[in-house]
Order: sequence, then C-alpha cells, then structure tokens
Amino acid sequence: MGHSHSHDHGHGHAHGHSHNANKKALMVSFIFIFTFMIVEVIGGIMTNSLALLSDAGHMLSDAAALGLSLFAFKIGEKTANHSKTYGYKRFEILAAFINGITLLAISLYIFWEAYHRFFEPPNVSGSMIIIAFVGLIVNIVVAWILMRGDTSDNLNMRSAFLHVLGDLLGSVGAIVAGLLIIFFGWNIADPIASVFVAFLILISGWRVTKDSIHVLMEGKPAHIDIKKIENNLLAIAGVKGIHDLHVWAITSNFPTLTCHVTVEENVDRDQILKQASKILHDNFELTHTTIQVEGEKSALHDKHNDCNPCN
Repeated sequence: MGHSHSHDHGHGHAHGHSHNANKKALMVSFIFIFTFMIVEVIGGIMTNSLALLSDAGHMLSDAAALGLSLFAFKIGEKTANHSKTYGYKRFEILAAFINGITLLAISLYIFWEAYHRFFEPPNVSGSMIIIAFVGLIVNIVVAWILMRGDTSDNLNMRSAFLHVLGDLLGSVGAIVAGLLIIFFGWNIADPIASVFVAFLILISGWRVTKDSIHVLMEGKPAHIDIKKIENNLLAIAGVKGIHDLHVWAITSNFPTLTCHVTVEENVDRDQILKQASKILHDNFELTHTTIQVEGEKSALHDKHNDCNPCN
C-alpha cells in the first residue's frame, strides 16, 4: 500500500506575503474607522439623523469587524499542535461568519428604525451632509486600503471589506438625503436612504454568511470540479479506480484533498503517486493533498467504496 502527502512550500511563502499585507491593511483601516466613528456618532446625535446614526452604527460594527478580522489573522499564525493538527487558520472563517451575521443584524435594525420614521418623519438638520461627506472620504480611503489586500479570495478580508463598502454606501445615502432635505425639505428622504443602504448591507451579509457556512460545513471550493479530478486521475496508466475522494477548504486559499487510488497489482506505485500529485498541483492548484494507493484486491477498497461522493 502506498501513501503520499504533499504540500507546496513555495505557495506557502506567497501566502505569507499576502497574509502580512492583509494584516497591515486591516490595522490601518481599523485606526481610520474607529477614529471617525466617534465623530459620526456625535454628529448623528446633534443633527437627529437616522441615516447618519445608522451609518455611524455600521461604522461601529466596521471597527469591530476589522478588529475581529485582524485578531483572526493573529490567531491563525499559531502553529499546529496535537490538539489542532491543521493549526488555527479556520478561525479566519469563524470571524467572517460572525461579521456576516453582524451585517444581517445591522440591516434588520435599520429597517426597523426606518419603518417607524416613515410614519413620523423627524426634523433632520441639513448639516448632516457635511459629516456624511467626510465619512464618505474616510470610507473611500479605507476601502482602497483594503482592496490592496486579498479581498477576492480571502473570505475574512472580504467580510471586512463588505462592512466598509456598506459604510461607504451609507455615507452616499446620507449625503443624498441631506441634499433633498436642504433643497426640498423632504425629511422622509432620511429613512428612505436608510432602507436603501440596509438592503445592500443585507445582501452582502447574506453572501458572506452563506460562504463562511459552506467552508465550515467542509463544502467543496467553488472552483474545484470533482468529476474532472476523478477523470484526470483515472487517465493515469495503471489506475483502475478512485474512491473516498474528498475536497474541502481549511480556510481561504487553503484547499485540501484526500482520496484512495485503486491500481493494478504490478505497477510502480511510487510513480503513480508522483503523477497524481503533479496533476492535482498543475491542473487544479491543489497543493495540500493526501493520496492512498491500494491494489485491486485490497480489502480497504471493498470496505470504503460506498463512501465515494462521485458514485
């Protein structure tokens, strides 16, 4: 019986560089957001603006989200041990899940507050537009900083970025509402802007929550095609069957595969292991793989065959 475990260390160095860039982006963004959050809360209270207060409330959650994401990266740096054999990298997904749930809760709260204000539109000071404009500038700067990190593939970074993006849209909504109040006296524009922003936050929160749950449930990474993997491995000379094929992600950019490969009795199993590892690396970017090779007559093959999700 043959067994192979492979991990691309070059990929690890690239991941480490991206990891450090993400941490730096989160730290600078946290300082920006937390500082202006205090200013916006005071401004929202003074101007009696729900759009501004909802934006400030979301900015408060942004500060918490950025702090949590940063903390998750720090925890993820802890090395693997006998208790956590994969290390603590999955804490980043837990942080993304918490951030997603927070986005959903914030959007529902804004909907609730806006509902009451539709029936009794309050007098809102047009000066809210000044604070909202400054908030927009801060959010644009922070969004730009975060975009320099890995917001496309790292779920933890993406959840933090979506918090800030929702904040940016909140500032835009507050500015539009302020203009309508100044020029037309439409105080109802304040809750309308809040509902619009809450709807966008709700969509973002749902996507992050759904994606993080998928990872926590050991779901297959979206870019991986199980059937293609199976066909590529079956094309190797001497391979008779594939079973117990599982692909999941430990955290963002850390897909993992395990499988059993059934081979003819008189083949070079070491050569098959090398070919299989190379195919998985080159064709599917799977760098952390565990492959078990067993003969056609192996009892293990008979025992585990029903576990193959491809059947």
